[in-house]
Amino acid sequence: MLYIIGLGLGDEKDITLRGLEAVQKCEKVYMEAYTSLLSFGLSTDGLSTLENLYGKPITIADREMVEEKADDILSSARTSDVAFLVVGDPFGATTHTDLVVRAKELGVDIKVVHNASVMNAVGICGLQLYCYGETVSIPFFTDTWRPDSFYEKIKRNRELGLHTLCLLDIRVKEPSWESLSRGRKKYEPPRYMTINTAIEQLLEIEERRGESAYNEDTRCVGFARLGSEDQMIVTGTMKQLLAVDFGAPLHCLVIVGKTHPLEEEMLDVYKLEGGSPHQKDDGSV
Repeated sequence: MLYIIGLGLGDEKDITLRGLEAVQKCEKVYMEAYTSLLSFGLSTDGLSTLENLYGKPITIADREMVEEKADDILSSARTSDVAFLVVGDPFGATTHTDLVVRAKELGVDIKVVHNASVMNAVGICGLQLYCYGETVSIPFFTDTWRPDSFYEKIKRNRELGLHTLCLLDIRVKEPSWESLSRGRKKYEPPRYMTINTAIEQLLEIEERRGESAYNEDTRCVGFARLGSEDQMIVTGTMKQLLAVDFGAPLHCLVIVGKTHPLEEEMLDVYKLEGGSPHQKDDGSV
C-alpha cells in the first residue's frame, strides 16, 4: 500500500490523526522536498523533530528521486506499506498525480490523506476562495531566460475581476546549467523566491508587455510562512510591498481583483499602517 499523506503547512503537529496513524504503520517513509517545505525547512533538527514524532526514519525524496526513480518507491509499496509525505495537500503539485498514475499501472494500492494547503489557507486574508481565477507560478529570471507566459493568465483573471494566487519559485537541489553541459551534476544552493523579487519581475514584465494587466499601484496581499506560528500577512500596493521585509520563506503573493464589502473589511485588517504591517509579532491579527 502506498499512503500519500498531506502534512499541512506549519510544522510537525499539522499532520492529521489519520495521517499519523498511517505513517506509524509504514515500513518506509519518504518526504517530498522540492515543491514546498514546512516552516523549519530541511534542517537536521527539523527532520529529527518529524522522526521523533512519527517514530520512523525519513528518507528525503528530492525531485530527481520522485521524477526519475519513482519505481523504487512503488516497488516497495507492492509488498509493504510505504508513506509518501507531502507538505500541504498531496495534490497541490502535478508530480504527485503522476505518482498515482504510475502506481495504478503497477497495481499498487493507494490511500490518500488530505490536509490544508496554500490553495485554501490564503482564505485567511478575507478574499473569498470562489473569487479566485487561475493560479500561476512565478519562476526565477536568469540572465538569458525571462519568461512571461503567466502574464496572460493574470491579465485574464483581472479582466474578469478575479484574484490571482501567485506561487513563487523554490529551487532545492537543482543542477546548474554549467554542470549539466559538462555531464557532471553539481547542485546550486537552495533558493526561495521572495515577494519582493516576484513583484520586481512582475513589474518588469508589465513594462515590457505594456498591456495594463497591473501596475505598481495594483493592490496585493503578501504571505510569508503561511500556516506557521509566525506567519506574516500584509496588504498593500505592489510598490508598498516592495519595501516590506517578509523574512524567512516560504512566500506567496495574491494579486487582488474586484472586491466585495466584506472582503474589504478583512483586507483592512492586514493593510500597511505607517509603513509597517498591522499585526502582532506572533503573526496573529
